[in-house]
Amino acid sequence: MKLGATIPIRLRSERLPGKALKPICGRPVVHHLLDRVAASRHIASPRDVVVCTTTDASDDHLVAAVESYGASVFRGSVDDIIDRFHAAIRHFGFDAVIQADGDDPLSATEYMDLTMDRLLGDRDLGIVYAEGLPLGTATKSFTHQAMETVARIYKTTQNDTGFIFFFTKTGWVKVGTVKPTSPDHVLAEARLTLDYEEDFEVFRRIFEALYKPGAVFGLAEVVRFLRAHPDIAKINLSLDEGYWQRTREKAQLEYVDDRGTLRKIGV
Repeated sequence: MKLGATIPIRLRSERLPGKALKPICGRPVVHHLLDRVAASRHIASPRDVVVCTTTDASDDHLVAAVESYGASVFRGSVDDIIDRFHAAIRHFGFDAVIQADGDDPLSATEYMDLTMDRLLGDRDLGIVYAEGLPLGTATKSFTHQAMETVARIYKTTQNDTGFIFFFTKTGWVKVGTVKPTSPDHVLAEARLTLDYEEDFEVFRRIFEALYKPGAVFGLAEVVRFLRAHPDIAKINLSLDEGYWQRTREKAQLEYVDDRGTLRKIGV
């Protein structure tokens, strides 16, 4: 099987434009995320990590940054991430992919491995996602077949928020989960997704404390650091309520059920 990874990123963010290129420890945020994805034991080469961005000229600088790292780029629709993923997976010939979000530079490599392990170990599964981890560290893995199914049944083309629900909430794809393997991977008082300046400050402090060039620190180290520095974990916690409210408002998604009826996904 040919395995890869897909990461949706665009620079024209509503809340923090250009965040993927903001520097931490002398490197753009996207390079730190690529480090973590490329470190998965299921990824044979950085070229098998594909940043799925848009054809908009605003993303030209992102393309240059990704290519300078040695990863791959696929350019497609501005708002339709499902279409981007579908075309990219076909273009690169992947049988299954790890999926990390571009907003999550501390995506946990350990759970990229575990979700793909589970997916490859059960041929009935179409997608496996990690749950119970700090927000912004969990990842998913899904098959080419699941992607083809979703591409056939989804209707909402503005799906940049909530796109994964076409896989997990429609009933068309069989879903598996991976739970935390250690209490050292769990911390409810942590928000590790990059949407606002406060989030960036949290990431800056974590990376400045833990980052070493050429190495990828694990989720347990992140949790241990935040437990030892609760003042840092509190910097952006107040943003969570607004984050989930925005998700509920924007994820207005429709698909076709097995009877051909148009349905909405409840979030």
